[in-house]
Amino acid sequence: MPSPLYARLGRGFPLAVLLLATVLAGCSTSQIVVRGAMPLMDGGLVAMNRETDLELARDAIPATLKMLEGMTVEDPGNVQLRVYTAQGFYGYSYSFVEQTSPERAVALYTRCLEHAKAALTSQGFKTDPESAPLADLEQALKDTSARQVPALFWTASCLAKRTDVHRTDPKSIAQLARAAAFMQRVLALDENYYFGGPHMFFGVYYGGRAPMFGGDFAQSERHFAQARAATDGKLLMTDVLYAEFLARQQLDRDAFHQHLTAVVAAPDDLFPEMALANRVAKQRAQYLLNKEAEWF
Repeated sequence: MPSPLYARLGRGFPLAVLLLATVLAGCSTSQIVVRGAMPLMDGGLVAMNRETDLELARDAIPATLKMLEGMTVEDPGNVQLRVYTAQGFYGYSYSFVEQTSPERAVALYTRCLEHAKAALTSQGFKTDPESAPLADLEQALKDTSARQVPALFWTASCLAKRTDVHRTDPKSIAQLARAAAFMQRVLALDENYYFGGPHMFFGVYYGGRAPMFGGDFAQSERHFAQARAATDGKLLMTDVLYAEFLARQQLDRDAFHQHLTAVVAAPDDLFPEMALANRVAKQRAQYLLNKEAEWF
């Protein structure tokens, strides 16, 4: 006689077990462990974003990055894991490395890019962001969808930041158009992704260059305004980047000073969910203020 449990589950129960066994058969034990640990990674990211002690974050992040990289060795096709690793390398490089060791930052941004590209590859994007003809890249991006936004975003971000650090290298500068193509697609699919990140990107993209070199100050103003609106002005990095790129390029010392002093004076609990990013923004704002007399 069938057990009561079997009767409740019905005849579909053996099929469900068979399907589960088939899925698990395609995964190694290590992959199963990695995927089972993903909720812990989610919680770890939330906790790190809420961190208010910059020294603690600086000391903790490298070990976390190596753990994430170790997990990608065991589960290389895990898209979410690749995105987390790319995001981690970007955040660590920007926050704690770039100002004091730009060459090391370039190497770390390159690792960031490799993980973001791996996420895209796992999602079926086969065009190489760095070597494919730009026209082919733009055509391939038209076929991407909302599910690929995180990988597209971090590919663009890591490629652009590596270019920014190496801005005197003509070969590196040529990559900026590729980064912009990726971020333009993100803008079309989800303009407010990562706290208005696509708008912040284009605020810098158009604001950090003179018009004769492709800059567009009106476009930059518009994108920074939309980035600010995405978080009701709570993410302070928007104002830091506005000052560092647009106000500086326009030689507008008053705007430069006002935006940065406002960031420094902002409440520490303005945006608890992104407390670490705001602490980094305050630190960078003070660094830029110390450069004011030299630049203006």
